[in-house]
Amino acid sequence: MSINSYKDLLVWKKSMLLAKEIYMLVKILPKTEQYNLSSQMRRAAVSIFSNIAEGYGREFTKEYVKFLKISRGSKDELESQLIFCLCIDYLSEEETKTAFIYLDEIGKMLNSLINKLSVPNA
Repeated sequence: MSINSYKDLLVWKKSMLLAKEIYMLVKILPKTEQYNLSSQMRRAAVSIFSNIAEGYGREFTKEYVKFLKISRGSKDELESQLIFCLCIDYLSEEETKTAFIYLDEIGKMLNSLINKLSVPNA
């Protein structure tokens, strides 16, 4: 498959699915978290696919890698927030199962893409 756009990247597509999943999960959180944790989780989820797209549009590979690393950081941030939701019993393991699967897959894909692009003459 030819990659003509960031929209062709599987990691971007999975990141969109993750964001959709997070938007559904935060609806379960207590209303008191509407402007706190749920807002932060939505921002982190959107940041993952947004930075993949923004980096893809950059002129230089080094810049692209920088944005992929930001995306990876947002993935880690979101993962930590979900773990916290489990710790304080806002969400259950069953409710977060799909999100954690996406996070794991996205993390592996981002690491692979970063490594591939970081090789000289890649």
